Amino acid sequence: MSFPASAPVLPDVRRTLAVFAHPDDVDFGCAGTVAGWVEEGIEVAYLIVTRGGSGGFDDTPREEMPRLREAEQRAAAAAVGVHRVDFLDGYPDGILTPTPALRRDITAAIRRFRPDRVLTSSPLRRWEHLTGPSHPDHLAAGEAATCAVYPDARNSFAHPELLDEGLEPWVVREIWYAGGPSPDHAVDITDQYARKIAAMRAHRSQTGHMDVETWVHDRLTTIADNAGLPPGRLAEAFTVLRTE
Repeated sequence: MSFPASAPVLPDVRRTLAVFAHPDDVDFGCAGTVAGWVEEGIEVAYLIVTRGGSGGFDDTPREEMPRLREAEQRAAAAAVGVHRVDFLDGYPDGILTPTPALRRDITAAIRRFRPDRVLTSSPLRRWEHLTGPSHPDHLAAGEAATCAVYPDARNSFAHPELLDEGLEPWVVREIWYAGGPSPDHAVDITDQYARKIAAMRAHRSQTGHMDVETWVHDRLTTIADNAGLPPGRLAEAFTVLRTE
């Protein structure tokens, strides 16, 4: 199973909501693209489902990790110009599933922020990459976000308690998937590379053991080369689907 070919990108997007499972997910896959959107005047907000309590590579006490990773995500967001970062409560790192409760919470965020575009992780596994993009939490966040986009956010009969909170139905017109199979929409982020690196380095608990610049440069060069961009360019890649 794979995605269809990407649709043409909407030209009039004003707001984008990024929905991801863990602090750092959006930055590993999308920070350069997000930085470019912000430069274009698009308002971007992040919704992070967990606080990443199962992450890390050192002896940081487990009880400190969620607070630490939340602070890292806020710093990473600021590095690319994003200032609205919300976290959901009650979803432990490592055992995320696309439950009705998670769909409701993402639906509430969509109706509150009213984005034209949702950016999220792919709900489709990449069998050639059983690590990274295919983490079960990533797949679950992508599936729950997809269900929130359609049908939940636009359906007044879905999660009717949200109407009591003044959250009226909203139609998201476009969804971007990161980390999925055969992404075919490349975004040249060469001019945003420095901000991508800054965002990645902000996640010190996750990247402190890495040569971040080499890892990112090699990865983005490969994506750009595969997309046929000129030599020396750097890119991130997605699948783009219309949801109207």
